[in-house]
Amino acid sequence: MNKYLRQLFTAVVALFVILGLSSTIIMAVRANALNNDPRNARSLYHQLGAYRGAILASDGTVMAKSEPVNDAFKYLRTYSNGPLYAPVTGFFSINQTADRGLEASRSMLLNGEADSLIWQRAKAMLTGTTNQGASIETSIDPKLQQVAYDQLGTRDGAAVAIEVNTGRILAMVSTPSYDPNKLATHDTKAASQAYNELSAGQNSPLINRATSQLYPPGSTFKTIVASAALETGDYQTDTKIPAGSSYTLPGTATQLPNAEAQADGVNGQISLQEAVAWSSNTAFAQLGVKLGASKVSDMATKLGFGSTITIDGTESTGTPMTATASTFPSDPTDDKLALASIGQGDTTATPLQMAMVAQAIANNGKLMQPTLVDRVRAADLTVLSQTKPQTMANAFSKDSADKLTTMMESVVTEANPQLAIDGIKVAAKTGTAQIGTDNSAIDGWAIGFAPADDPQIAVAVLVHNTDVYGSLAAGPIMRAMMQEALQQ
Repeated sequence: MNKYLRQLFTAVVALFVILGLSSTIIMAVRANALNNDPRNARSLYHQLGAYRGAILASDGTVMAKSEPVNDAFKYLRTYSNGPLYAPVTGFFSINQTADRGLEASRSMLLNGEADSLIWQRAKAMLTGTTNQGASIETSIDPKLQQVAYDQLGTRDGAAVAIEVNTGRILAMVSTPSYDPNKLATHDTKAASQAYNELSAGQNSPLINRATSQLYPPGSTFKTIVASAALETGDYQTDTKIPAGSSYTLPGTATQLPNAEAQADGVNGQISLQEAVAWSSNTAFAQLGVKLGASKVSDMATKLGFGSTITIDGTESTGTPMTATASTFPSDPTDDKLALASIGQGDTTATPLQMAMVAQAIANNGKLMQPTLVDRVRAADLTVLSQTKPQTMANAFSKDSADKLTTMMESVVTEANPQLAIDGIKVAAKTGTAQIGTDNSAIDGWAIGFAPADDPQIAVAVLVHNTDVYGSLAAGPIMRAMMQEALQQ
């Protein structure tokens, strides 16, 4: 009898062990996966029934908030001026997991489930009140955001503005945009239809063109080649380099011309400063080949190329908001290196990346970590976290930065006086990248910072698939953004 009792006892203990392990796996190991499973109706009601914290601009303007409604989900997510802020906020939908913007990167804080909010949850439970998520205070300047959005209008493009000394993102616009309210509706059929329409095709407005789309940066990349040259110590602003009206790509019969006669130089030579000012393709293609792929690539890497850039959030707060890695070709042949050195061929970049290049030049060669959130507050206004400026890399010396600034000022004073701002020194570089079948279209670029003698704001603007030079397509947008930022 004792033998059978022992066997029964052992079996019961084994069953309890199995039950404990399975419960642990479900409650701990697989908890996030099960909560995020779209088939989990309880999780859906739990998330939509929670009071999600607000997302605010730097001046307190409400970009997203939860409003009480009389339905099973209790709260409806609403977005004020939704298309304007969509690249920043992302969306919170009844039938689509938040996968972009701050709705995703700070999801655990917004819905009140983050570890840092454990005492707020406990207090709500003890008092019988509704648990409220944290509010997210961003660095976005509403006026600057509006100017960039209005200037881009119906064009396909993006604009980014960064505070030079801190890396705070002051504006991040992507067009065409979309209205997150259409995805936040509690009408599941309408939400699904809206998502299907918005997500269709390669030109989906759900794509944040500032961070998630790669474009050939054109002549804006010449700032990187110039910085690599300056860092060798062999080049100064007045150093003469080979130019000419045309350059035959090494090992090919392909001719590379200049867009402006001034870019040809004199007797096949041009100063480095004039090469930047007049955007000499022949000069920079040859300079890139002379420096070698390693030096150009190293400088690009120091400035952020080749790495995914985290803009906001961690795995503990949600799904981090990141920028796609910009690219420079590895071990290119000389003909491809020549093209890559003028921002064509296999060189691609996000608008955020090129704004960071401008920021580093303006900041004495110091590349700052781009950030979108200034601070996070609990419902009782307690500050849970506050973002501090962080250096990503010391890409080049202050001396090189000063020389680059001088050369970029000449882009405005000599070649593009229409980009000047009365009483303010502007440093800029425009870019015109050929795209499409037979190079039939253009990606127009402008990057720069102001004031050049006391930099406050760095800007990058891209206008995709246009038919005019970057100085004409993107330049005026950059200028308008600088004017708005500096008059405040």
